[in-house]
Amino acid sequence: MILQKTHEYYMGEALKEAHKAFAAEEVPVGAVVVCEDRIIARAHNLCERLHDVTAHAEMQAITSAANHLGGKYLNQCTLYVTLEPCVMCAGALNWAQLGSLVYGATDEKRGYTNVRLNLLHPKTNVISGVDAIRSSDLLKRFFQLRR
Repeated sequence: MILQKTHEYYMGEALKEAHKAFAAEEVPVGAVVVCEDRIIARAHNLCERLHDVTAHAEMQAITSAANHLGGKYLNQCTLYVTLEPCVMCAGALNWAQLGSLVYGATDEKRGYTNVRLNLLHPKTNVISGVDAIRSSDLLKRFFQLRR
């Protein structure tokens, strides 16, 4: 019998990536890409390490998943990310034709939903708020340590 994993399970895996970012003094955002109930990519923010403002967890995950699949479209995939994607990442997810997006905490300042345009691909399914409290708490703790 094959058991399908839950959104909470995969968000937990994304949170593990966020903790890696936290430990590396990166903004603690983590992501995993799932295809056919299997994680095919794991990533976290690398902006500080790479000195690259585009090295968000989502961007790293898109690249890794596309390399794994041998193609640029992720229409059969779900991205789990601990924080609502920014406009840049939402645009990249649109170009990748992401099948589904599941995110935890809402980004009230820089999240893509602050823009009144449909930035994601029209066929992308979105689920928000999965494990939002743990995602949000990790981000708050990170920024409290820096102030």
